Amino acid sequence: MNKVYERITWIFDPLHQFYEHEKMHRKISILLVLLFVSSLFVIELKRRHLLPDLLSHMIPGNHFYAIGGAFTVILILEVISLIFTLPCSFSRSVGKQFEILSLILMRNAFKELSHFQEPVTYLGNEQGILHILSDGFGAVAIFTLLGVYYILQNKAQDERDRVDDIYSFVAAKKGIALILLTSFVVMGFRALYLTAIGVEHTDFFHDFYTILIITDILVVLIAQCFHPSFYSVFRNSGFALSTMIIRIALVAPVYFNVLLGLAAIVLAILLTVVSGKLFPLQKRGWK
Repeated sequence: MNKVYERITWIFDPLHQFYEHEKMHRKISILLVLLFVSSLFVIELKRRHLLPDLLSHMIPGNHFYAIGGAFTVILILEVISLIFTLPCSFSRSVGKQFEILSLILMRNAFKELSHFQEPVTYLGNEQGILHILSDGFGAVAIFTLLGVYYILQNKAQDERDRVDDIYSFVAAKKGIALILLTSFVVMGFRALYLTAIGVEHTDFFHDFYTILIITDILVVLIAQCFHPSFYSVFRNSGFALSTMIIRIALVAPVYFNVLLGLAAIVLAILLTVVSGKLFPLQKRGWK
């Protein structure tokens, strides 16, 4: 198995270093700005009937679609960061999923604008405005609670995630991350292709979260192989449950999606507080 772990590490580490490099982030940020400006320009050409008919039917006529597109790209980048975070502590990976949830809610608020007519008016858009308020304030509330979650995790110092064979454990999670990255790329290109040919499809972020739930359970089971204690299994299973609630929140209707998202992060915070206060380190070796 050591050769397999070495090969996985040999593939994963250069990809991680390449993606997280500061120059790469700067280039991506510039491309994102150019994409947003270009989208606005093309939409304006569509509104002025300056595009050929073959291309015109594929381009939306509302400028606010450009905002949704920009947030979709940001979400893609955050999901890739989540995948590269997987080999870190389980609690850090869960925190990253809450970051993505808050971004999805914020994107939903902006996407609601695409249903408004230009120029924006209040009359006739009352329901949409309530949806924007719900998703917007929900995103901020989850973002705030996420700060509390990270403070509690930093105080815990992640001593509970330590295992005897740390290299093999991390290498196993890197292998899972590589499979996740491949799945995400395939699902992304499939969604892009279906969009291009005009076929309706579900948001592939929602489908990918289903895979993340399965992955979280798999990581819990793998952790059991390296650190078979009751405490670790229960704690990681609780975090996996919170990510499952996130998946339900993504497909829930407006208002309920925010309530479920808040319930998920409150569960993660409660689990962190209880496990940190009621279970001293010397008792965390229970089998």
